[in-house]
Amino acid sequence: MEKASRALSSARLLLGDGDAEGACNRAYYAMFDAAHAALLGSGALINAAETRTHGGLIGAFGRHLVKTGRASRELGRVLNEVEGVRRLADYTGEKIDHAKAEWTVVQAAGFVEAMKTQFMPVSGANDSSRKADP
Repeated sequence: MEKASRALSSARLLLGDGDAEGACNRAYYAMFDAAHAALLGSGALINAAETRTHGGLIGAFGRHLVKTGRASRELGRVLNEVEGVRRLADYTGEKIDHAKAEWTVVQAAGFVEAMKTQFMPVSGANDSSRKADP
């Protein structure tokens, strides 16, 4: 999850510096890393090979967290949509406007926070109060 937080910070910096494409890239990777951490934190039985690709990780997120009701359909939809914006920004040469880049950063921030809240163990004196789902 630390990697996701760093990518989100980078996305915000790039957005503030006027680099919309770079901000979209880092926003998506914040979500990618948060989704990966959530899968691991959820205790889902996943094959490491299935999460090595973008499609594999997004598919695993959908199967293990969205379809089981542990993450909302909206979070799954947004992950897919931001990945699409990232592909445009990285591979097509299409200019991404500031408003779209800002939207991706906002979505990434909400996604990362949701993954932290829902799937990351709470540190502190009373860790035993948080139980994992069977």
